[in-house]
Amino acid sequence: MKDLGLLHYFLGLQIDYQPQGLLVHQSKYISDLLRKTNMMDSKPCTTPCHPNQKLLKHGSPVFHDPGLYRSIVGALQYLTFTRPDIAYSVNQVCQFMHSPLESHFIAVKRILRYLRGSMTLGLCFKSGTLDIKAYSDADWAGDLNDRRSTTGFVVFLGCNPISWSSKKQHTVSRSSTEAEYRAMATTTAEVVWLQQLLQDLHLPCTDIPLLHCDNISAMALATNPVLHSKAKHIEIDCHFVRERVQQGSILLQFVSSAEQHADILTKGLCLPLFSTHCNNLMLGCSSHKLEGEC
Repeated sequence: MKDLGLLHYFLGLQIDYQPQGLLVHQSKYISDLLRKTNMMDSKPCTTPCHPNQKLLKHGSPVFHDPGLYRSIVGALQYLTFTRPDIAYSVNQVCQFMHSPLESHFIAVKRILRYLRGSMTLGLCFKSGTLDIKAYSDADWAGDLNDRRSTTGFVVFLGCNPISWSSKKQHTVSRSSTEAEYRAMATTTAEVVWLQQLLQDLHLPCTDIPLLHCDNISAMALATNPVLHSKAKHIEIDCHFVRERVQQGSILLQFVSSAEQHADILTKGLCLPLFSTHCNNLMLGCSSHKLEGEC
């Protein structure tokens, strides 16, 4: 083994060392992807998708080159490692890999155009406390094809986002409360795993993890020891979250929809709200020059 000095580039990830901390971004990876897709000279977009965008399985001609579609979308998936702002949009286009339509490829091109205008964005990591806080959200019955909901969550260690997800739920939820509760169960499982990981690294949390949710009914269901008959079909999720609350291993806290950081992971947003949540996710710009630039 030999010391190669400070890490600056590894597997497509670039690391900038700044006075306030680290900035991890994928500017070169984005540049290479845009050149590969002939989108380097495209007109930039301010958001990766239209507000409340819903992609359908029909209503548009079949895309002529499914292999190209799968190649680009696969490359975009790798970008979500440092770009949670595109996680929802990429999740949407990933659902049509088997049979993409022209409308789906248009959505992919919009993501690329957004990346064209935000190539230098990356995640800022700053030193701070080791307390965990999470934000859980769900877009009830948001998929017009099968009426399944989308779960979105983001977990912070101190002020740094370390885990996030935008994923369609496996079953249809019969109410917004049920959709939110399933999202809470998924987020709770992630928080419990991160707690155990920190313990294994001998970095115990200083405070009880906070789980923020913007649905009062779901929070009431998590803290109420009585399981209502109308919620028996989600009994497993109810017991899982409720046991963690009763054990004191996680605390629930209400947060308004305007301050719900996970909102960006469940639906397309208008520019002002999208920009606000990008700032909440500690997305910052890099001054790092690409290899080969003067």
